[in-house]
Amino acid sequence: MNSFQFQYEFFEWLFAVLLLFLLLFIGVNKWKKRTAGKMGNPLLVKAMLRRFSQRRFTAKFVLICLAFVMGVLALMNLRKPGGSDGIVRKGIDVVFALDVSRSMLAEDVQPNRLQRARQLISKLMDALPDSRVGLVLFAGKAYVQMPLSSDHGAAQMFVNEASPDAVPMKGTVISDALQESLNAFGERDAKYRAVVLISDGEDHDEAAIDLSKELSKRGLMVNTVGIGSPTGSFIPDDSTSGNKIDKETGIEIISKLNEQELKQIAANTRGIYVHLQNSDDAVKQITANLSQIDKKVTGDMNLMSFSYYFWVFVALTLLLLIWEQLLPEGRRKKGDR
Repeated sequence: MNSFQFQYEFFEWLFAVLLLFLLLFIGVNKWKKRTAGKMGNPLLVKAMLRRFSQRRFTAKFVLICLAFVMGVLALMNLRKPGGSDGIVRKGIDVVFALDVSRSMLAEDVQPNRLQRARQLISKLMDALPDSRVGLVLFAGKAYVQMPLSSDHGAAQMFVNEASPDAVPMKGTVISDALQESLNAFGERDAKYRAVVLISDGEDHDEAAIDLSKELSKRGLMVNTVGIGSPTGSFIPDDSTSGNKIDKETGIEIISKLNEQELKQIAANTRGIYVHLQNSDDAVKQITANLSQIDKKVTGDMNLMSFSYYFWVFVALTLLLLIWEQLLPEGRRKKGDR
């Protein structure tokens, strides 16, 4: 829909400054009256101020306020979409939620779980060239690493750099990952949204199952990918060049794939669960399920061409300020007030 829109709507708060202007105007008027009352004989003061016009003083204040409003509107940058330069993308919105907890460094899949997960996301993005993608990283907490965008090159860069160091809080909280994935979509149409969650399933929070039921009611599909083996593997510890050790028992920690929760989350949201063994097979299964989501034609805002109208407000601001400067406060003729 090619309608006018403001690019920077968050500057709306500046309109509140008008209230400060009004308070200053009232304060100045009261100060003038008090000062005039202290100057001496009222008849003499009135004679001295006979050329002062309250109406013109007020008019100058109104012009300054209007100039300020025009300036804020110029800052908000009014624009109108003019097309997408001939480029139209057809696809869906997909957020990849990637587990970057320390357990993802286990080597029961080669070279390790995290590296295989990165490879899978890369192949999925190649298989979804027309879709917008986003990236959420999670461990003990989840963060939106990249908002939805058609820039797959940038997304690939973020995926390549994903590591346990990106989320310093230890653990795995899948419910937080699901909530941040939902937040990444904003208010977009639920018909075209999907999450691909990749984890070894070692969740330290039981809220994910309940949250997945809520996401299903809101139309969000979650496809889950389990990575690792049920028998598990040790977790490498870079600080000791050995394996991670449980501080309480002194025994080396074994991280095992927990498929049950991942399967339940997928089932609750009409998604599918895939145990990652062969990346190509996983891509086929996931893209086949995503293809069931109705596609939409979207003009990428990054590719959209716009007509900008900020200059109109800049011109009005200058004209109003010039008018204010040229308008005298004194009366031009005896009848003026």
